[in-house]
Amino acid sequence: MLSYRHAFHAGNHADVLKHFVLVELLNYYRQKDKPWTYIDTHAGAGCYALGSEVAAKTGEFTDGIGRLWAREDLPAIVQDYVAAVRQFNPSGRLVFYPGSPALAMTLARAQDSLRLFELHPADLRALQQTFGKEARVKINGADGYSGLKSLLPPPSRRAVVLIDPPYEVKDDYRRVLEVLAEAMQRFPTGCYALWYPLLDRAESRRLPEKLAGLEAGSWLDVRLMTRHPPAEGLGLYGSGLYLINPPWVLPERLEKVLPWLTEVLGIDEGAGFELDYQIE
Repeated sequence: MLSYRHAFHAGNHADVLKHFVLVELLNYYRQKDKPWTYIDTHAGAGCYALGSEVAAKTGEFTDGIGRLWAREDLPAIVQDYVAAVRQFNPSGRLVFYPGSPALAMTLARAQDSLRLFELHPADLRALQQTFGKEARVKINGADGYSGLKSLLPPPSRRAVVLIDPPYEVKDDYRRVLEVLAEAMQRFPTGCYALWYPLLDRAESRRLPEKLAGLEAGSWLDVRLMTRHPPAEGLGLYGSGLYLINPPWVLPERLEKVLPWLTEVLGIDEGAGFELDYQIE
């Protein structure tokens, strides 16, 4: 499916959840000198102009990163994320929003590497223009679901894998489960982060239970809701991240910040969060 463009949703509340956790993961991996590999199965365009016609059409960033931008009470776990976004906005005005690959690149050291998959031709060209001359980055114009297995285990034996499909088609819900199961077999010690939408549709409601059925030893499932589910049954009212092999310190850090984040990003009294985990 090549119709999806993340530019419509760049910097929204789902990106805030996904990206501040991604920054936490990579900062944790940076604590050791050993190299790490960042793998993104659905990389998108890499960076997004919030004033573009596409992004401005929905303006979703105003209820996401826009609500954090000028605040002076950012918790430490959010400060690193916002600081990374500020690197792309040196004027101080919120003009650009970095996608997952761009954020990962801000944290990559000389010994680290990025492996990016993207199928949409326009987004693929944008990735190539941004990262094409960077030796640490390899870009694949291929299906990330299928391509992931060819990279596991990575030479570094340390990796953060982000699986962030659009879920435009029902088959995405099936494929993410298959991909995670196979990845765990090929590279059991990898850190896997799966983003998923909270929608009032059967596939979305069933996914957390099916993820639990993967029977990972260490896992974390965090969900952030910004409003009540829409009465008409359509629309994103929150999102979740399911992590396999998360850093052992992450649950405590999330428990401290999620109430604050819910208050800041909440739209109505339906806002809330859920956090479940098992750390071995």
